[in-house]
Amino acid sequence: MRIDRHGIVYTIWKYFVAFAVGILLMLGFMQILLIKPYYRNNKIVTVSRVTDLIREYILENSSSADDLTRAFQLTVDNNVCVCIYNDAGRRIYDADSLGSGCVFHVANKVEGAGGINLTDGKVLKQAVQENNGEWSLNVVNARTQQEMIVYGRQYRFNLGSYYVFVNSPLEPVDSIISFFSRQYLLYGLIVVLAASLISVYFSRRLTMPIVRMNSEALKLAHADYSASFEGGALTETRELADTLNNANRKLSRIDELRKDLIANVSHDIKTPLTSIKAYAEMIKDISGNIPEKREQHLNVIIDEADYLDHLVSDMNELSKMQSGNYVLKRRNFDLAEKIREIIYLHDVMIQEGGLTVTADLPDTLTVYADEIKIGQVISNFLSNAIKHTPAGRSIHIRAYLKPDEETVRMEIKDEGEGIKKEDLPNIWDRYQKSSRSFSRSMTNTGLGLSIVKAILDTHGAKYGVESEEGNGSMFWFELSNPTEVEEPDED
Repeated sequence: MRIDRHGIVYTIWKYFVAFAVGILLMLGFMQILLIKPYYRNNKIVTVSRVTDLIREYILENSSSADDLTRAFQLTVDNNVCVCIYNDAGRRIYDADSLGSGCVFHVANKVEGAGGINLTDGKVLKQAVQENNGEWSLNVVNARTQQEMIVYGRQYRFNLGSYYVFVNSPLEPVDSIISFFSRQYLLYGLIVVLAASLISVYFSRRLTMPIVRMNSEALKLAHADYSASFEGGALTETRELADTLNNANRKLSRIDELRKDLIANVSHDIKTPLTSIKAYAEMIKDISGNIPEKREQHLNVIIDEADYLDHLVSDMNELSKMQSGNYVLKRRNFDLAEKIREIIYLHDVMIQEGGLTVTADLPDTLTVYADEIKIGQVISNFLSNAIKHTPAGRSIHIRAYLKPDEETVRMEIKDEGEGIKKEDLPNIWDRYQKSSRSFSRSMTNTGLGLSIVKAILDTHGAKYGVESEEGNGSMFWFELSNPTEVEEPDED
């Protein structure tokens, strides 16, 4: 298997092993560097403790066989040799775990003793007495070339005094350091191997969901929307999978919209073009010399051309609004007055439809928004209500400031046929499968609610529709932070 030196697995393995090796080297260096000082400090403490225990086992108790055994074991455990002298300078007890390395042996030569004979009990006794009952000396064993400590202490009892002397190396022997180094190297190799295996395991566990998602993403790149993303156990990869699944759903929907768009735009444009061509040929072949027929056919051509012009204008406006590049011309204006104005402009349609329009509006209702665009929204809502409300029914318009006094809500409710529940999510998108069966109006391109959605989205407004088939519909929108103080123009 080829190793990807830029992949997550290799990168995590590299840093994980580098970290483990770095820690091991640092610890090893510190251990080797500090083992001698640590050993020295520990021995100084140990010899004092051993002296007290020897006194307890040998001098204070009856020196039973068990006490002697415990005393000897103490010297072995702590790697020391011990001698006890009485007031006469005679050795009454010794225990040795150092063998030929003990400085109390006659054959041993030491350096740094300053002329003191370490094998003479009387000399050692005198040294202790001259130092107020406690004495220590650092020497170098000529045989082992080790620095050693000689420690002595006087213990007074009713029947006389005793002098306990302890000898111990202050540095570990080279074999101990060598053994420690070999063991540390072995342990280091085991740790590095374990770190490698653990890093590979966890990095693979991390990368497997990413690898699978990459494979599915390749399907998505080829417009295969059956791709499904699974993020595994990690929060970040699960969130990434959710994001990709959401993107997949949106891309799938956009692809459907694109196909619908092509089909519906083709239909929208082809129908008037067909009529224009047909009536132009009729003028050419039949009605060119008949003024009445010619005028009738030319009016159809003009109407169809006007429809195409409206369609292109609406598509252009929708494109600008949805691109995010449209700059709103916000200012404070009276929304209640704007609604009254729009009702008046639609009065002919209202009368022709045999409808009644009621308006529940305050005297004034100031908002901060783009007056022309918000007027377009209200006009579209009212036009739809008029179109879908049977004669003899009513349309109710309401606008008010909500109790929080920071939101203005506007509602238009009709008593028309209502909207099917399954169609509600799609009414804001003109080019849907459910929209293919629309009836074409010479004054309505069918893009009205799409433009309304784009306008309200640009304002950051909330909007929606509440409808039940057979019981009419209510379209609404809300503008937050409705007013803003306008600075006066400078002279």
